[in-house]
Amino acid sequence: MDVIIQSLGFKAGEQLEAYIKEKLEKLTPNDHIVRANVTLFLGPDKATQNTYCEIRLEVPGNDLFIKESSLEFEQSVDSAVNKLQGMLRKAKEKQQDQWQGKA
Repeated sequence: MDVIIQSLGFKAGEQLEAYIKEKLEKLTPNDHIVRANVTLFLGPDKATQNTYCEIRLEVPGNDLFIKESSLEFEQSVDSAVNKLQGMLRKAKEKQQDQWQGKA
């Protein structure tokens, strides 16, 4: 899986990028993921230090997209990856139901 990480308004460190890639690798055994586009950015309000993580998974059919916010980038990434895992699971179940319906 190809992973593209963009950080808007700041420079993401190597540790953060490695963390993101490690988390995204756990999304497999779904071999159908072509690419993961990850965008990290800080919230517009300086009073609340929210961090945002957007992940778009390019898969056959409709891409999966999630946007999460938290106080730390790692928490935002964890939350986004967990929700994507659920979305992938649902898509796989739906696909299996379609196969069973054809049999």
